[in-house]
Amino acid sequence: MLRKLGTVSGLTLVSRLLGFLRDVVLAATLGAGPVADAFMLAFRLPNHFRALLAEGAFNAAFLPTWAAADASGRDSARLGAEILGWLTLANLVLLSLALGATGWMLAVLAPGLSPADETWPLVVTLTRITFPYLLCMSLVAFLAALLNGRDHFAAPAAAPILLNLCMIGALLMAQHFPSTAHAAAWGVMVSGVAQVILLAGAAGRAGLPLPRPRLGLSPDTRLVFRRLGPAILTSGALQVAIFADTIIATFLPSGSLSHLYYADRLYQLPIGLIGVALGTVILPDIGRRAGLGDEMGMRAVLDRALLICLAVGVPVAVMMATLGDWALRILFVRGAFDLAAAEASAAILAAYALGLVPALALRSLVAGFHGRGDTRTPLRLLVAATVVNIALKIALTPWLGAAGLAVATSAGIALYAALLFQTGRTRGFLTGPSARSSAILIASGAVSALAIWWWRDAILDALVAVGPAGGLLTAFLVVVSLSGAFHGAATFVALKVGHTRP
Repeated sequence: MLRKLGTVSGLTLVSRLLGFLRDVVLAATLGAGPVADAFMLAFRLPNHFRALLAEGAFNAAFLPTWAAADASGRDSARLGAEILGWLTLANLVLLSLALGATGWMLAVLAPGLSPADETWPLVVTLTRITFPYLLCMSLVAFLAALLNGRDHFAAPAAAPILLNLCMIGALLMAQHFPSTAHAAAWGVMVSGVAQVILLAGAAGRAGLPLPRPRLGLSPDTRLVFRRLGPAILTSGALQVAIFADTIIATFLPSGSLSHLYYADRLYQLPIGLIGVALGTVILPDIGRRAGLGDEMGMRAVLDRALLICLAVGVPVAVMMATLGDWALRILFVRGAFDLAAAEASAAILAAYALGLVPALALRSLVAGFHGRGDTRTPLRLLVAATVVNIALKIALTPWLGAAGLAVATSAGIALYAALLFQTGRTRGFLTGPSARSSAILIASGAVSALAIWWWRDAILDALVAVGPAGGLLTAFLVVVSLSGAFHGAATFVALKVGHTRP
């Protein structure tokens, strides 16, 4: 597991670092005003549908079924061709509707905007540029599922690197576009084509050439559709909560969408490096073990994944809550992105930090169900969490602003993770880290948070007085290093005592 996790996490780290470079350029050129919000909205819309039609839901239904067919000698090539045919048809229908009725779609998904707004024409234009990205990402999700099913994780993990490179390249050539926002939008679209080419080549080298799409309903295809319904509804419930963020944010002061975006970029870094990477690695493993009836092995895989999430999540959450403003200032305060924007984003990041540990564990917990072919249970549990999430968004946003959206997101994720964990324990396919290990890691997080909050300004003042190069950056690295060493020692102790339960 650790070797595969290292491959996925390493490539994800490269992608995220390039993503931060991309966001530095975006922040410096677009800032956090109406034009930036127009691009952020146009960028988020196809990604919402991507999460609904591709990636999570698609992998949950297709990957275990295809892996089982491939391992047992059934006609996995036919299954792939039929699923690709239906996936392409669904995307073409949605794309036609979105491009032909962009204004109607925006009226539904971003009701805070209206045709009378100054930025309305720009939002419509940018959305029409970025929306075909959805078709490309659906093809990427299909190819990634084939590759992951054969334990080829490198190319799918590397694909997002191309998004960042294409956007950076487009932004550097912004003078050739009507605006910087147009350049960023075209960078998104070109990256989708580049990612399809990358994964198609990798699949061909792995003996998995892109099949010719066909519309058929073999038994395995029907099984995928039976599993896909609950999986899409699960992704749909998640997207409803995310859509709620987008909808509510359009009623907030100008810049709120951008503040959410930059806070979310830091929040998503550990989720991508650990949470998503772990879920990607263990899903095919759990599927194979479930097929063999290896309950003990499945418990061991899930428990190890959850311990990793706890060991990484606690210190990172502490640093997000206590040092998020420093990180945002170091990364983004330049050009059109000012100190006030960084402070607003830091408040949102601190709220996201409240739910980071369950957010890291979520993909592994869901994989425990999906790997067993159970896509219905996560849906039932998610409905309750989504209702709580949206109710809190509506209740908290009027007096917390954009940070209220993040608090509600953290609460909803924590509830969903708790329900998944308890259900998994009841059904006997996971136990979780020992109580002693968990207590040590959580206690170390509390001590670290208090220490950083108490001493961080004193450390910064002392370093500035000495006059080392980089002032704030140096102080940030010193505090992170000290905190990391402390948490490393705590994790070592937690792992030692974890061998003796409870």
